[in-house]
Amino acid sequence: MGLFDAFRRQKSGGPSAVRARLEGAMSRRRLRGWNPPLENINALVAAGGPRLLARSRELVVTNGYAANACEAYAANLVGDGIKPSSLIEDGKLRDKVQRLWLAWTDQADADGLTDFYGLQAMIAREMFVAGECFVRLRPRRAKDGLRVPLQLQLLQSEMLPFDKTETAANGNAIRCGIEFDRIGRRVAYHFRHRHPGDSTDQGAVIPETVRVPAEDVLHIYRPLDAGQIRGLPHVAPAMVRLFLLDQYDDAELDRKKTAAMFAGFITKAAPEEQLMGEIEDEGTGIGIASLEPGTLQVLLPGEDIKFSSPADVGGGYEAFQYRTLLAISASLGLPYHLVTGDVRQANYSSLRAELVEFRRRIGQLQHGVMAHQFCRPVWQRWLETAALSGALDLPDIKVARAVHWIPPRWDWVDPLKDIQAQLLGINAGLMSRRKAVEATGYDIEEIDRENAADAARASGLGLRYSTSPGEAQGPRATPQKQADPDKGK
Repeated sequence: MGLFDAFRRQKSGGPSAVRARLEGAMSRRRLRGWNPPLENINALVAAGGPRLLARSRELVVTNGYAANACEAYAANLVGDGIKPSSLIEDGKLRDKVQRLWLAWTDQADADGLTDFYGLQAMIAREMFVAGECFVRLRPRRAKDGLRVPLQLQLLQSEMLPFDKTETAANGNAIRCGIEFDRIGRRVAYHFRHRHPGDSTDQGAVIPETVRVPAEDVLHIYRPLDAGQIRGLPHVAPAMVRLFLLDQYDDAELDRKKTAAMFAGFITKAAPEEQLMGEIEDEGTGIGIASLEPGTLQVLLPGEDIKFSSPADVGGGYEAFQYRTLLAISASLGLPYHLVTGDVRQANYSSLRAELVEFRRRIGQLQHGVMAHQFCRPVWQRWLETAALSGALDLPDIKVARAVHWIPPRWDWVDPLKDIQAQLLGINAGLMSRRKAVEATGYDIEEIDRENAADAARASGLGLRYSTSPGEAQGPRATPQKQADPDKGK
């Protein structure tokens, strides 16, 4: 062995240290039965996608914890909407663009059920349940009367068949319903005409799928692995625990219900003799003796009574539920109290600690998925459509595309402490007013316009507001100057 090899082995800790680092690759007694297949995530999704999707949808509909987690996920991801703040430097043009966008959001839904921000909430729920959602950009005619002739149609994951993997007539590869060209770019989606699980949609016989160009489709999903082409349900890691816990709770409830149906059991020395108050059940022929409140029942000689003692759930039931729900919350990436609604063991420090980590994760999804995959493409197509239809006169559409998306504000755990921290940060130059205002979910220019309008109105009415912590709050009339009676004498 050379001097260099000996030195290298000494630095790395020797062969035992190497074996310890590679213990997960060994096939000894403890790991002999652990032989997972080396499969790509796309192969797993193609094989188990339909069943995983069906189980996920049923779970969110029938399981209370899953339903609550889904709503909490959507509420924190989009809230009342991720809203645009145009970066156009021309103030008048920027205001015109923002006003037209606000008017169009009420007409954005092709089904007419909600607005643009309601569509964001529906997409967030689909990401939790199905792991993905498709949005089709639908151009409209001028006679439809829209402010901007463009609408959005949401399509569920089932509308794109997992099993459609083949070679198209043009030589492109179709993988799980998505058509790729020879350099791996998405060129089209092959959607079903009808939802495979909707028995109410029965029409004429038509081809199973229709080819939709990729530039008219937005595929919103969170990519977990490089090269992943379809999404996985966010609830997938917790599905088994949620399903088994729900079954356990149902079995425990039925056990208690069955045990509570029997008040007591009477043993008679002479079965043929009838007990006082005994009646015979018509269905089973079994004698039943009923009791009323305050009854003192005297038994005949030789008769004995034993009261039912239903088995309790035991002292470990609460701890078991807590640990299981804690594991479910960790699998979902949601705080425990958002999944269960239980805040008995929470305090300011624990709530803030888990909310800070949770908001980091949600921030990733807001900017990396919702804003990047949905909001920005819609904004760009909307600007192009508005310019082509004459709704907007844009000198340079590339400049008009500059926009900043503002996520919904986070509610404070302790408003006083959080606001004081922001004020200290602004005064120390550690953050700008713009960032502080955007953290509340509002546009700073809109806030400034409203403040200026309020100040002008208050000044015109002779009102002055106090902002000093030591002074009384609220409006008060500005004192008028009174003539000095001794002046001029």
